[in-house]
Amino acid sequence: MKVTAIIDDKIIEEAMKYSNASTITDALKVALKSYINLQKIKELGQLIKDKPMKFNHSAEKIRNTNRER
Repeated sequence: MKVTAIIDDKIIEEAMKYSNASTITDALKVALKSYINLQKIKELGQLIKDKPMKFNHSAEKIRNTNRER
């Protein structure tokens, strides 16, 4: 997709520096992918916070099961 955007030169320079990209397009791709991944991690963190995993076994029960094998 071709997009025209007005972005401050300093932001572009930083994006290129931290992404080690040789073109603005590559730098923006890296930046957008990183942003999207960060948002997905935040969503997952919130999901875990809202619905934490429940463990049905105690440490003692797991140890006993392992000893039986």
